[in-house]
Amino acid sequence: MSDRKKLLNKIRQLEFAAIDLNLYLDNFPNNRDALSAYNKYTKQLICLKKEYEDNYGLLTNFGSSTSKYPWSWINDPWPWEPEAYRE
Repeated sequence: MSDRKKLLNKIRQLEFAAIDLNLYLDNFPNNRDALSAYNKYTKQLICLKKEYEDNYGLLTNFGSSTSKYPWSWINDPWPWEPEAYRE
């Protein structure tokens, strides 16, 4: 498995955990343990997304990420395209 694919998979895992904890916290906002886990996963997610974008290009668009010059959003396969998984 390529490093790119491993990194994308880890990002997806952390995104799932963050979304799941977000939904949980919507119902139980005073749960300190859940909030601590949410913040932990979110910090890891931010770091991994930055690592991915530094090495492979943008993950998101529309104000979520900055771009190097020249505009690079269209240059590589997007993370959800099968070409992103090729080694």
